Amino acid sequence: MFPSFNLDKIYQFLIIALAFLLPLTVFGANLVIVVICTLWLISGEYKSKFSQIFKNKLMLASIIFFCIHFVGLLWTEDLSWGLHIVHKMWYFIGLWPILYTLVRNNYIKHYIFAFLIAMFFSVICSYLIWFELIDSLESSMIQQLEAKFGIIINQFSVTPFMSSVSYNPILAFAIYLVLYEIIFNKNNSRLKTYCYSFFSIIMIINIFITNGRAGQIGFFVMIVLLVFQFFKNQNIKAFIVTLIIIPTIFFSSYQIIDNFKIRVNSAIDNVYSFSENKKNTSVGIRLSYLLNSLQIIKQNAIIGVGTGDFPTEYRKINQINTPSLPNSTNPHSMFTLVLVQLGLIGFFSMLSIFYYQIKFSYNSSSTLIRNAGTALPVLFFVVMFSDSYLLGHFTSLMFIFFSSFLYKDFENS
Repeated sequence: MFPSFNLDKIYQFLIIALAFLLPLTVFGANLVIVVICTLWLISGEYKSKFSQIFKNKLMLASIIFFCIHFVGLLWTEDLSWGLHIVHKMWYFIGLWPILYTLVRNNYIKHYIFAFLIAMFFSVICSYLIWFELIDSLESSMIQQLEAKFGIIINQFSVTPFMSSVSYNPILAFAIYLVLYEIIFNKNNSRLKTYCYSFFSIIMIINIFITNGRAGQIGFFVMIVLLVFQFFKNQNIKAFIVTLIIIPTIFFSSYQIIDNFKIRVNSAIDNVYSFSENKKNTSVGIRLSYLLNSLQIIKQNAIIGVGTGDFPTEYRKINQINTPSLPNSTNPHSMFTLVLVQLGLIGFFSMLSIFYYQIKFSYNSSSTLIRNAGTALPVLFFVVMFSDSYLLGHFTSLMFIFFSSFLYKDFENS
């Protein structure tokens, strides 16, 4: 259909471009996605494409997860919000299977490098914001809210292209990939090792001057995982090293970086306030979301309330239990949201995605796939307790993008 073009090379160029644009711009990434999907749809060879997709259990798990959201529209009362949720989930049935058929083993290092270059640029911009040389996107949004509603929002953010909620988990995974290169890639030149080492240091500092606590927790989990992966089959040694490294990084950051100290103290104070029945804090509101949502889940355990009915059902329970707290369209936990919307059926469907990712990684002969392929689901499993990261543009796109090549059996495709 495209005899004068090397279509595969065009695809690889576009995928590398997507890797670079992924953490930088919604519009740019979406534009590349539209081009990739359009070319895929009009380029033929559908039998081969669909054969690849339906032979892979992870792809089937992803498609089923989306389809359950779609079927969940049948018993939802708020169809418009349900369609909104389904729209946010389209990556699982559209983009992921398409990318899966297009990625190539010999380009994986280019995908990762393009992503890391973009993250390096993001980190540099973050420091420019920190030194008040430029404004952050989030700061501009906060200023607009303050001007519009006449309120003061006490939040200082140094994230350049997205909110700190999305930025820090992505940065945590980027730090993992850089440290992986330093520790496991023995073919790096001395110059490359020095560059990666410098990059890792400024990234680690950066994750503590930003406000995303979930990403900071995710970072510590990534460090623990790296230590255990390095000391393979030496769990006692890995455990001892972890007991040294994690407290050292935590307390050093706590003493040196004021913003991290403030966020830690704030979280502790919020938990203490909640124990005294003072719920109108950042942590208190999230815990209230969880407790109120659990009551909804108990009443609709198997199939949930429907894809679009979380806002409606939460409003009802919130008025009874915590009327002084705000209503919400999101419980700030992907697990809680899926359980409310789709019950245990949706919950286990989502878990099946993580199961097949871990299983594929465990059985892989590639060190990169075995280690990074484990790190991705572990990171998301941890951070999704604090927010719906498979619905947000940046984090869901990162999850889908890396999953498209970390769990592909290139030998049999």
